[in-house]
Amino acid sequence: MATDIAGVLAHKRTQLQDQLAELTRPVGERGDISFGKRVGDGTSQAVDRLSAVSAHDKLQVLLAEVERAEAKIEEATYGTCDVCGEPIGAERLEVRAWATRCVKDA
Repeated sequence: MATDIAGVLAHKRTQLQDQLAELTRPVGERGDISFGKRVGDGTSQAVDRLSAVSAHDKLQVLLAEVERAEAKIEEATYGTCDVCGEPIGAERLEVRAWATRCVKDA
């Protein structure tokens, strides 16, 4: 089972890294937001960038969770809660293989 979980986690890590790379891919010159005559163009670009920053931050957190779950496999503690040390429910791990906390401590 640990081999299957390790594969799932490795796949998820790769997906997240690819998504992060796409978000950080340069698009034009930095600082090219202009707030000129056409109202809304610059604001729209600024909102898009803020959304990208938020998505990037969420992906970073998720990547850290996946990497922690991979470390727990190596430590032979996968499936136990990092907070209380109790087993994490099988249903939770089935849905979220990178879970490192039980539902109570999540």
